Order: sequence, then structure tokens, then C-alpha cells
Amino acid sequence: MSFIIALMVCSIVSSFYSSANSLSLNYYSKTCSNAESIISKVVKDATSKDNTVPAALLRLHFHDCFIRGCDGSVLLESKGGNKAEKDGAPNLSLHAFFVIENAKKAVEAACPGIVSCADILALAARDSVVLAGGPTWEVPKGRKDGRTSKATETTKLPSPAFNISQLQQSFSLRGLSTDDLVALSGGHTLGFSHCSSFEKRIHNFNSTHDVDPTMHPSFAASLKNICPVNNNIKNAGATMDPSSTTFDNTYYKLILQGKTLFSSDQALLTAPYTKNLVSKFASSKAAFYTAFANSMIKMSSINGGQEVRKDCRAVN
Repeated sequence: MSFIIALMVCSIVSSFYSSANSLSLNYYSKTCSNAESIISKVVKDATSKDNTVPAALLRLHFHDCFIRGCDGSVLLESKGGNKAEKDGAPNLSLHAFFVIENAKKAVEAACPGIVSCADILALAARDSVVLAGGPTWEVPKGRKDGRTSKATETTKLPSPAFNISQLQQSFSLRGLSTDDLVALSGGHTLGFSHCSSFEKRIHNFNSTHDVDPTMHPSFAASLKNICPVNNNIKNAGATMDPSSTTFDNTYYKLILQGKTLFSSDQALLTAPYTKNLVSKFASSKAAFYTAFANSMIKMSSINGGQEVRKDCRAVN
């Protein structure tokens, strides 16, 4: 399956070069030919010890690309008077930074000063999806690392409360289509969410309903038990779907059942075109995998950055 999908996405890799022509599939072939295998080993080792690592790395990559392009700016530490992206409110629950740092150390030992942190993150995200049982794809390489990271810019990230028009606008601003929106939302098949991201759907939703009426009643009831009013448990929350460490198309099936956590997930049913795509991906894992791989290539090719950092946590 993964091999077939990899072949199917080859065309989008070549066609996208016109807008991301600094990237290349063989960018490191002469300067660090074993970079991908080094990074893959680090990701695999980390995942064998903690099966939440794939979800964390995929989310890191999304949150990186949606601010200043895929430039590794999410990896930078706050310094002096500058509060970096990773300390912005939407990013406080990001984790697994250590995997990227370990991969960078391993790559630097083999090929000093060659491979960017942004490329390491893009490759690690692909490896994470594969390790979780999802599709593979060839990652174009040659990204540069950014020198700017501002917590205030994390407000640009799509909110779990967004409606369909807000989601479409957010993706369009980054050159991503409605097809990309629905496919990339499938990344919600992995991971965990804290109560704060969905509690407004299950408590005092509006003047008429206490609970979002688009949410399945039994699902809402289970979430209310986990996230009661005035919840005091810091890490309380729920998995994104019951198979939260397996990359599959369960997420789309849950949308159709009213059993997803975010308003932005359920919003995909509010427009005919996106609803049809949700139904398509719910009924065909192969169709979802192909679309997801294509959209990941497109998203991860959004350019940014100026240098190759020696340390992913600090500019040179």
C-alpha cells in the first residue's frame, strides 16, 4: 500500500517544484546521502519507547509550516525579550522536541552544517505517519531554517473553533486548497486534546443548547465526565479518536457520526464539497492516504528560512 501511494504522489512532487523550486528530492545526495536513514532511526527509536511521538511530531510540523512557512521556527527557544512560537498559547502542549534535537545531533555527527532543522522536522513527520501505519511519500528537501520566532504570531494557527469559511481562508492564505484542508484534517486521527480545546461544545454551548447539537449525545456525555465544569485536572482531555496511535481513516467515520472533538472537525460537514470529501475518505482509506500524502508534500513545501542552524533551538 505505502509503495503504491508513493508512486501515485510522484507527479505532485514534480509539478509542485514550480512554486518550491529550491527543494529537491536528491538535495542531499552528494552532501549527506544517509541523512534520511539517520533521522528515521532516531524517530523509530523514540516511537518504540513512546507511541505518542508520531502524533507529536506531525503536529509540530503543521504548527511550524502554518506560521512562517516550514522553517523550523517552532523549534527556537525564547531568548531575552523575545517570546518564541513554542511559548505561544496554542503551542504550549507541543512536545517531542527532543526527537528533533537528537536527530539533529546524529545528522551533525555525520554531516556537519548540511541538513537544516526544518528538513529534519519534515522528514520526521513523514516517518511518524509511516510508523503509525499510514502512507509514505518522497519528501522534497532543501528548506532553510528561519531566524525569527514570535509567540504573538501563533494566533495565525487555525483554531479548533473555526467554521468552514474560516478554515478555508486560513488554508488559502498558505496556498492550500479545500481538498488540502479536508485531507490534512485527517492528521487528527492521531493524538490527544486537552479539555480547553473542546469544552465550549459540551458546556453552555449557546442560549438554546448546553451541548453542541451536532455532537452525538452519548459522546457528549462521555466528554462531560472527562471534562466537567470548572475542571481542575491540568492534563484532562480525550484522544482524537479511539485508535489515536494508529494512522487510519477512523477520523472521517467519526465526523459522520458526530463523534469528533473539535467544532472545526464537524464544520467539514457544513459545505457540500467538503462533506463529500469526508464521505469519500470515510469509505476509502486508500483515497485518504493518497490525498494526505499529496497535501503533505504541498504543505511541507511552503518556503521560509535563511540558514542551516547548528542547534535547532537557537539561531546561528
